[in-house]
Amino acid sequence: MTSTGSNSTGANTTTTDTTTASTSATGATKGGAGVSESEQLLFGGPLRYDYGWAKHEFVGARVTFGTVARQMPRFLGLAGRMAWAADRTALVTLVGAEVLRGVAAAVVLIATNQALGRLLAPGDVRTVLHAAVPAVVAVGAVSALSAVLAAVSGLASGRLEPAVFRRATVDFLDVVSRSELEAIEDPEFLAEVDSARWGAGSIQHIIGQATAVLTATFALVSAAGVLSVLHPALLPMLLLITAPRGWGAVRTARRRYLSTQAMLQHNRASGLLADMLIRPWSAAEVRVHACGPFLLRHYEQLARTAEREQARLAGAKARTDLLTAALSGLATTGAFAVLGWLVGTGSMPLAVAGTAVVAIRTGSSSIGGLVAQINSLYEESLFVADLDRLRREGHRRAIPDGGAPLPARPAEIRVEDVTFSYPGRDTPALDRVSLTIRRGQVVALVGENGSGKSTLAHLLCGVYRPHRGRIRWDDADTATADRAQLFAGIALLAQNFQRWSFTLRANLLLGRPDAPGTQERLDAAAGYADLAPVLADLDRGWDTLLSKGFEGGVGISGGQWQRVALARLRHRVTTPGPDGRLPHLVVVDEPTSALDAKAEIEAFEKIRGLTELGVSIVLITHRLAATARADRIYVLDHGRLIEEGTHAELMAEPTAYREAYRLQAAQYGIGDRLPRQSTTGPDPRETT
Repeated sequence: MTSTGSNSTGANTTTTDTTTASTSATGATKGGAGVSESEQLLFGGPLRYDYGWAKHEFVGARVTFGTVARQMPRFLGLAGRMAWAADRTALVTLVGAEVLRGVAAAVVLIATNQALGRLLAPGDVRTVLHAAVPAVVAVGAVSALSAVLAAVSGLASGRLEPAVFRRATVDFLDVVSRSELEAIEDPEFLAEVDSARWGAGSIQHIIGQATAVLTATFALVSAAGVLSVLHPALLPMLLLITAPRGWGAVRTARRRYLSTQAMLQHNRASGLLADMLIRPWSAAEVRVHACGPFLLRHYEQLARTAEREQARLAGAKARTDLLTAALSGLATTGAFAVLGWLVGTGSMPLAVAGTAVVAIRTGSSSIGGLVAQINSLYEESLFVADLDRLRREGHRRAIPDGGAPLPARPAEIRVEDVTFSYPGRDTPALDRVSLTIRRGQVVALVGENGSGKSTLAHLLCGVYRPHRGRIRWDDADTATADRAQLFAGIALLAQNFQRWSFTLRANLLLGRPDAPGTQERLDAAAGYADLAPVLADLDRGWDTLLSKGFEGGVGISGGQWQRVALARLRHRVTTPGPDGRLPHLVVVDEPTSALDAKAEIEAFEKIRGLTELGVSIVLITHRLAATARADRIYVLDHGRLIEEGTHAELMAEPTAYREAYRLQAAQYGIGDRLPRQSTTGPDPRETT
């Protein structure tokens, strides 16, 4: 198999950066230039991430240096505001040190001019040297001071960068963690999160890059200022030399950027293939189906494509660098020729010419680093801008603080004509649903996938808010209530309950993280969930890390995780929060769907036992044998409530519930009869 089209864009590389970037980055989607046959076969084109940050991958190839320069004040202002909030002392120290370094550079040039003037003055050597000593000492002293200022600047930067990163990261995580669940499930908001998550690291990089930009800028300005004072012709000479260097630096930075980006998709694809060859999750099929040679062949093809692209762009970069060096050499030759002519005609003292040489070298050496840092600063600033935008959007979509008080233990929870729709869907997930949950009851929500059960559970938990209708705790409307109080009254055991990569102790404490967890309460929760066998298998007991892949970490089975989740639920239900409240509603949303029927019924019997503590339970499951003993059963279909009643009432009529129950019961041979209630775990086939 051969690579296609890699050379067809070679000519464009030396002429138009934007065209090259477009061809390398996006034109390949049609199977054209820059895409190997391996990429076309395996991925259907170039492999690009569909994340928010991916929109910035090729941005450097689509903007001009002028655009960057115009937007730079805004980016620096944004970074400055965040740095000011993180550590204003370090920021003031950093900026002050860099300003003083710029002043010191100007003073050094002036002192150098004085020293050269005295050294080149007529007279005996002793007199000349004696006259030059003050200026030479000044040059040394100011240079030493500049070195001290550089150290102070480095120290302040080293203190400021991690402070900014910490503040930006904590702010980002706080904003996202407090956002409404609807925001977290919104693809557009998630795209902003994906992009903004890199902003914290970028803002840390910006501090160092901005410092380098300040250093180079002050050095260039100092050199230009001194040259303007020494002789009117010297500033144009500096521009004559630095202009080609600046142009070359822009071209070189662009070439380097394009080289990296042109290889990005190829390396991403080949890296994915390498993972498929070595990771455990694909190992069995790679061996049984003999996929190894196929994947390895395509990996090599992608690697060869990346090699050719890198070599092609490296050649273009070399040609650009050669042209830049030639132009800079010609400009330097011309500038020094003019300088020599001025000295030869007596229009410029030799001492001024010597100072001009030093200033020109200082200024021209700064231009390359300045351009490179500004380019990098621009790219990083895009992510910082995303972070700033997410902060504003996240605060707008955050769960509000405060609200009307809620009863600590309501006598009933009423869902009144509630409608809820997901973004982008024409059909509501719930459509005018009404039901009542009384204190101490077990209420079962049943229905097929997509019927709205989990949506209703999220509404009851307060992570969704009704788009129409109301949910009341006694007479209090939860839409205007204090959400912190609402959450404090809920205990959730979800289908995809969290398996925290923490110790067993921490996994239980996270059931009530806002309150101290005593060992007595943990032991009680462990006894409730029958965790003793799990603890017996853990060498470090409660302090065992439940995560393989880390030193000392262990993996436990799905059934053992189920017991941990039940213990965490029990710990939450029995541990008061900071305000003294205990949960009064337990929402159980198919957490045992991966277990067999017997184990699931056993788990639900334990959950049902929580009603002895005075809580209400909302039970969601497809296994109807587990819901048969509920006090009230609500049947949902496509978002509508179609049936309700006790098990006996629903079985007495030709209902959808009765049909579903009989279909499942037939699998266990129990007919229409209920499974025997037992705290030791009943066999579903046993009858009363």
